[in-house]
Amino acid sequence: MKKIGFLLFLLSLLILLVPLQNQASASEARVHIFLDGSELNVSKDAKVTNVNGSIMVPFRVIGENLGFDVKWEQKSKKVLISKDKTSMELAVNQKNATVNGKKVKLDTPPLLDKNIVSVPVRFVSEQMGLRVSWDNADKAVYLTTAEAPPAKDNGTGAGAGDVPVPPPVTRPDSTGNPSDGQDEGTVPVTTTPAAGQALINGISFSENRLMVSTQGGAVTPKVFTMSGPDRVVVDLPNTSFSPDFLGGQAAGVGNQNKLDVSGYPDVSTIRYSLFSSNPATVRIVIDLNYAKDYAVYNENEGPDSGLLIVDLNKTGSAEPPVTPPVGGNGKKVVVIDAGHGDQDPGTTGYSKTKEKDFNLAVALKVGQLLANEPGIDYVLTRSDDTYLKLAERAKIANDLNADVFVSIHANSTGDKSTAANGTETYYQRDASKELARVIHNYVSKATGLKDRGYKYGNFHVIRETKMPAVLIESGFISNPKDEAALFSESVQNAIAQAIVDGIKEYLGIQ
Repeated sequence: MKKIGFLLFLLSLLILLVPLQNQASASEARVHIFLDGSELNVSKDAKVTNVNGSIMVPFRVIGENLGFDVKWEQKSKKVLISKDKTSMELAVNQKNATVNGKKVKLDTPPLLDKNIVSVPVRFVSEQMGLRVSWDNADKAVYLTTAEAPPAKDNGTGAGAGDVPVPPPVTRPDSTGNPSDGQDEGTVPVTTTPAAGQALINGISFSENRLMVSTQGGAVTPKVFTMSGPDRVVVDLPNTSFSPDFLGGQAAGVGNQNKLDVSGYPDVSTIRYSLFSSNPATVRIVIDLNYAKDYAVYNENEGPDSGLLIVDLNKTGSAEPPVTPPVGGNGKKVVVIDAGHGDQDPGTTGYSKTKEKDFNLAVALKVGQLLANEPGIDYVLTRSDDTYLKLAERAKIANDLNADVFVSIHANSTGDKSTAANGTETYYQRDASKELARVIHNYVSKATGLKDRGYKYGNFHVIRETKMPAVLIESGFISNPKDEAALFSESVQNAIAQAIVDGIKEYLGIQ
């Protein structure tokens, strides 16, 4: 009886998956629900309602089938639910409920419609102590009970028997056929980084390459493909997120984050989340638009440094090579860094423009031009509105053993003055001085702004990189004239071409 109760309770969780058009309407999507790793058989006729964003289910479905003592008081229009030492009292159209005599505020009160009383599922689920996670891509709900045993490796799937991972779940794929026994959804778990765990500092996607920057312990990834739909799954055992990677969000309660991969025809989305806490395992899923081969490159540089690359540019069926993914066949490696990103907008322009947007726009244009250079392989530290720490930007270039590093920025005055203007380029080491001179000559002419020269600057990304590296301050967006120029398509195109021309001249490429 209790197992059936859990099944019915999970029906209420359909709401988490299916956005409904009306304030209160029937859920029509077919979803998969898993309880402690096992899929439950849910009736296709199961119905839940969405009222102003709150999911409502008939109270008797939740109460009676989970072993609760449920009563309905017709006169007072109250629902009384009790079990063991917990008792709840909810009244129709009243936002104040009581739990063990204490008042609790509800976002949406119980509703009475056609003699059916519905209650908000979130309120009841919290009282039951259940953990819920929703995988939007696969339309699946993952439910775990507080007393559920820790997951163990059952020897199934790619790399089975190496590092323990949560047991895979056999479930229908999007075509309705059984999957390959690997569940790539998110199991909600709560954890804090333990001693010896590797921590993820950055995740980015550029030129069809997923790049994951880590620190701490060495990471041995388990990478495999799944079909229906096609995707590449990357499991990082004994790995968690660094404390500030998710910007303060909890990393273990089913939170799933995504990278913006617009403009890449092979990939539809990239999702990442904490998959397990025993051991801590991060899962990254590359959702593909069609089947795609890949190569894996794993650079562990000791206890404080690591870079994992999953390269979708691989062709053929040979084993992934152990050589670096870029710079082969005598090609030069160039890293283009768009400064700032995401929660770090950089400086703000005269017209409230954001530096990060200018930086990214120019970096993407540089990438498009470098893609046409047969003697150059290039990597963008970010290709979307993603935040990377300064150390992570330098690390990408160092791990790739790049030949040139160029960081793109726009300037501003701190005193709100609009007088300062012009283009300047910085270097930090003598080895970078010639690169700064060459690139600055091109970029300064391209902007058409005041030439402020190339000069010494002690900036992290050009100090900590091991190759010739420069930081370009294209102009002052605090100056209305500079700002108007820098945010024009023609000037951005000219700057991008100038950066490429400068790189080619410095590298001696015709």
